[in-house]
Amino acid sequence: MRTYHCLPLFIWTYMFHTIDAIPFQEKTDSDLPSERIVGLTQDDGKTLHRTKRGWMWNQFFLLEEYTGTDTQYVGKLHTDQDKGDGNLKYILTGDGAGSLFVIDENTGDIHAAKKLDREEKSLYVLRAKAIDRKTGRQVEPESEFIIKIHDINDNEPKFTKDLYTASVPEMSGVGTSVIQVTATDADDANYGNSAKVVYSILQGQPYFSVDPESGIIKTALPDMSRENREQYQVVIQAKDMGGQMGGLSGTTTVNITLTDVNNNPPRFPQSTYQFYSPESVPLGTHLGRIKANDPDVGENAEMEYSIAEGDGADMFDVVTDKDTQEGIITVKQNLDYENKMLYTLKVDASNTHPDPRFLYLGPFKDTAVVKISVEDMDEPPVFSKIFYLIEVDEDVKEGSIIGQVTAYDPDAMNNLIKYSVDRHSDMDRIFSIHSENGSIFTLKPLDRESTPWHNITITATEINNSKQSSRIPVFIRILDINDHAPEFATYYETFVCENAKPGQLIQTVSVMDKDDPPRGHKFFFEPVPEFPLNPNFTIVDNKDNTAGIMTRKDGYSRNKMSTYLLPILIFDNDYPIQSSTGTLTIRVCACDNQGNMQSCNAEALVLSAGLSTGALIAILLCVVILLVVLFAALKRQRKKEPLIISKDDVRDNIVTYNDEGGGEEDTQAFDIGTLRNPEAREDSKFRRDVMPETIFQIRRTVPLWENIDVQDFIHRRLKENDSDPSAPPYDSLATYAYEGNDSIADSLSSLESPTVDCNQDYGYLSDWGPRFKKLADMYGGDDSDRD
Repeated sequence: MRTYHCLPLFIWTYMFHTIDAIPFQEKTDSDLPSERIVGLTQDDGKTLHRTKRGWMWNQFFLLEEYTGTDTQYVGKLHTDQDKGDGNLKYILTGDGAGSLFVIDENTGDIHAAKKLDREEKSLYVLRAKAIDRKTGRQVEPESEFIIKIHDINDNEPKFTKDLYTASVPEMSGVGTSVIQVTATDADDANYGNSAKVVYSILQGQPYFSVDPESGIIKTALPDMSRENREQYQVVIQAKDMGGQMGGLSGTTTVNITLTDVNNNPPRFPQSTYQFYSPESVPLGTHLGRIKANDPDVGENAEMEYSIAEGDGADMFDVVTDKDTQEGIITVKQNLDYENKMLYTLKVDASNTHPDPRFLYLGPFKDTAVVKISVEDMDEPPVFSKIFYLIEVDEDVKEGSIIGQVTAYDPDAMNNLIKYSVDRHSDMDRIFSIHSENGSIFTLKPLDRESTPWHNITITATEINNSKQSSRIPVFIRILDINDHAPEFATYYETFVCENAKPGQLIQTVSVMDKDDPPRGHKFFFEPVPEFPLNPNFTIVDNKDNTAGIMTRKDGYSRNKMSTYLLPILIFDNDYPIQSSTGTLTIRVCACDNQGNMQSCNAEALVLSAGLSTGALIAILLCVVILLVVLFAALKRQRKKEPLIISKDDVRDNIVTYNDEGGGEEDTQAFDIGTLRNPEAREDSKFRRDVMPETIFQIRRTVPLWENIDVQDFIHRRLKENDSDPSAPPYDSLATYAYEGNDSIADSLSSLESPTVDCNQDYGYLSDWGPRFKKLADMYGGDDSDRD
């Protein structure tokens, strides 16, 4: 410590003598004090004279980190104006003046008041001046000088990180760079070796090494395996003073991880696997999992499973689970215990991302044997087809067999099977099936036009085990039979112009048929056989399932015939041939020259001829008179008194029984032929409920054909009575049925008895038994009883 204390004095003394020894012109350092120059410029033609410098210093040096008890002496300021009499005062200003550096104002001695650190500040710039104490005048101009702090090795190297993390692929060669570490030293790199750092490895050998100058860490062993060891911790030291003894040092830790490469093939832990499967499992069922082990990680451990060979390669499949890297054995086709009970497979597991650098290590795959045993199960019946299609004619008779389904028990027991129709698929119960042989037959007639297809479901069930059943769809197509006659496609409103010429087309008709023949529809049009030659119109078959109606004469008259009925015979070309007769109603109308219809009414023809005003008035007058007469006649008929005025009017209570046969067992007593008696049909009946004043001439109806139907006859009679103007507007009794000319049995009704009183004995009614007691009481009593 004494050496450090005396060194400033030596330097100051040395500097002092140097300043005096060196010529002034050689002192050009910027740190020198200012010079006093007196003289004229060159323009005055005089030479410049150098004035002797008053300050006597250059710069000072000071060691850092002084640890002495006294203040550290820096140096001394002195001017040649100082006579030593104490008249001058030295003043110090600038960096650290007064705090770090203090000066003796009498002697000019400078001391460091505190310990200095070069790493904080290596250079201080100060200014000094000397003043006269008496006058306060500066005897020297203010001058600037420097105090430099000399470095000592007081800082150890420090790494940029306390902990480094690095990685290197496994199996890397020697000298592969891993990471570079860096340490810095705060000491002065330009002064000695205090900041010269050298790197060395303290921990991590023999696996890694470090470059002493650059700090790069490299691998030191070849083919390091991640599977053997993955993590390494390396300690690196940085030492200053070039690594020499006495230098300061710092350390850091580097964690190095070996990353994985695909240098290991997959390996099955066992050579054989055994699985069991029921024969009834559905397709795609997972039977089990196998897994090969791969020490690698990540994508280097990804593998794919496949079936290499074996007798079950077509029956089973293996699927790779990407999440677990397992192989899943699945069922590919239906199994049958009776057909094969054991299957053997060879399954390969291979890496999906092999590394070409390590292919020399061998094939990156492994093989295992998988055995699958099929277990017998009680299976449901199996149909011979997956569905059935049956075609049947729509005219098939009820109870006819239309097809058959077959099923069998696949088990070794070969149980008996019964068949049934699922009634949810045949709600109308149109079909049924023989439970033993599977024959399908009809229960009801079929109609293609209403339902062309029937879809039913057949169930086959084991007799010994009703839980084992199978269902199969049966599609029944109804084939068409020509059982419908063609008919007009629509109702036609046809007219012919009065001025029509022969050969004019007045209507084109088309027809429709509910049947659907396989060769398509073909229709023909002809006149009906009863009228093969119509004098008014001609039917022309267009050969395209339409017919044209052509005029046959020149002109038509509405006065003579306002409407024509044209029957047309229509028949098809299928078997059996079906035909129908369509009647076309043709009205005669007035048309313009272009053939456009104007009017089809007969009255319009009269008006169009042109009537005078007087004729029109006469016609209207006649109409009024007719209405008055008709009103009077109706009013007169309302005043007629009925023959029956009793409160017990029986008109609403009469029930007519026309059949007077021999009883329920007599089925031959009634002969409907009597209803077709022409004489009875034409007889005029008088009303018996009112007193007729005038005998109206009953309008005779148009004679009917002899083969008219009874229902048609009754309808005609109803129409005649409804349109009879002599009928009163109140309820009355009208007889619409008749019994022929005479009845072999006399009537028991009293309504048709003579109106005059006669003494008739009805006593015989009492002899007829209790059934006629009521009738005997009514007619067989004495007069007082009847009253």
